[in-house]
Amino acid sequence: MDIEKDLKRAETAAIGAARSVGTLMRRHLAESKRAHTVTQHDIKLDLDIRSQKLIERTLRSAFPNVSLLGEEGVAGKQDSDFRWVVDPIDGTVNFAYGIPHACVSIALQAKTSQKAASSYEDGYQTLVGVVFDPFCDEMWTARHSQPARLNGRPIRVSAHNKLSESIISIGFAKTRKTLEHTLPYFNQLVRQVRKVRIMGSAALALTYVATGRFDAYIERGIRLWDIAAGGLIVECSGGEFWRKAVGTDHKYRMIASNGLLRRTLRVPD
Repeated sequence: MDIEKDLKRAETAAIGAARSVGTLMRRHLAESKRAHTVTQHDIKLDLDIRSQKLIERTLRSAFPNVSLLGEEGVAGKQDSDFRWVVDPIDGTVNFAYGIPHACVSIALQAKTSQKAASSYEDGYQTLVGVVFDPFCDEMWTARHSQPARLNGRPIRVSAHNKLSESIISIGFAKTRKTLEHTLPYFNQLVRQVRKVRIMGSAALALTYVATGRFDAYIERGIRLWDIAAGGLIVECSGGEFWRKAVGTDHKYRMIASNGLLRRTLRVPD
């Protein structure tokens, strides 16, 4: 098997799937949207489910033996050696309100050896990452051990090494517990940095770190499908993507940064 050729083919398939959903997102941004589930801090749309089905058909047509783990459900054998990790619309609340800051996130992961498993999400390593912002027409791509790219051009994290000069993105996830743990740290951090940004899309926050627009992104209680693709893109752009599993339901504490600020940042306990 030619692994590089297969990864390139996987990247191409993911790009095609992401663009297809991006077309739907652009078409429906200004329209009324039907909610599937609504909670205090989150909204699930019927279009989320429709978009994941479209991605699933595209990817499993190209790679029928690769399973899929997504925000809107799973497909295939979940003990497969390879799996797609998909968030069909990351930033759904933004999108539901007509705010054009949302994206498609698709990653390909492979099982690792038992020895290496502790370094990766439940024994899987991310090999391909694709994040597409259809409203800015920005496509971020990365393959393991290759430079990350934005619309085909190599990207690099920022060089800021002082908090006082940095823009830090922070997320509050979806639960009251996470909010209560994060707010005190937010109040501390906002006094130390140049600016704090809360944008509403984890995958785009990660790609903004990778592109040098943000210097770091912090969140407690984030899900794997939100960060798998963007985390690889950060690493392949010279940054650092630290994460730690919380429980057994694909939830993580994480810090993505340019690698120069890690000692000055923390994830709320």
